[in-house]
Amino acid sequence: MVKIAPSILTCDFSDLTGEVKKMEKEKVDMLHLDIMDGHFVPNLSFGPMVVKSLRPKTNLFFDVHLMIENADEFLLPFSQAGADLITVHIESCKDLGNTINKIKSLGKGVGVCLNPDTPIEKIIKFLPELDLVMLMSVFPGFGGQKFICSVLKKIEKLKAIIEKEKLNLDIEVDGGINIKTAAQAVSSGASILVVGSALYQAEDLGETIKYLKNLSY
Repeated sequence: MVKIAPSILTCDFSDLTGEVKKMEKEKVDMLHLDIMDGHFVPNLSFGPMVVKSLRPKTNLFFDVHLMIENADEFLLPFSQAGADLITVHIESCKDLGNTINKIKSLGKGVGVCLNPDTPIEKIIKFLPELDLVMLMSVFPGFGGQKFICSVLKKIEKLKAIIEKEKLNLDIEVDGGINIKTAAQAVSSGASILVVGSALYQAEDLGETIKYLKNLSY
């Protein structure tokens, strides 16, 4: 079954706990927390304090996505704040292997993210060390962007490598996910969908989540 990870980037921040509880009630699989620093991406979001404040409010798995420069400096703070899995961008890591080892040493799951124009070949040697690979289907920084369809080929290519090497890791897709693009991403091999506006603006949240979870891959 496809896993659904609502991105709180597009939720109502005046009632953050309520928004999280609403998603938890509808049995989403995890919460996606986008951390942006205004340098690696042209936007700011929030830091470890928000993650820490949410941690006692929910039992949902925390999927923390670091869209920041100098990610290594923030691995411990986000780990202590309650992250279950930490995803870093290959584009911002000076020594990705070292960063992966640091995350593992903190007892957290490890994800690596690729921007739409970063080739899969950049991370092939790291795949056995990872819990997931996140493929951005928009250029990171802002919600509500249009899905970049060329990423579907990357999903297919990565899925083929994972199956050939008999690896156990998820393919997460983030950006521009709606009813149509979700089906395309899943049919290409995605197993986790990061969803923002399509959930928070859904007429029937429960039915939308059920539909997405039951897509076939």
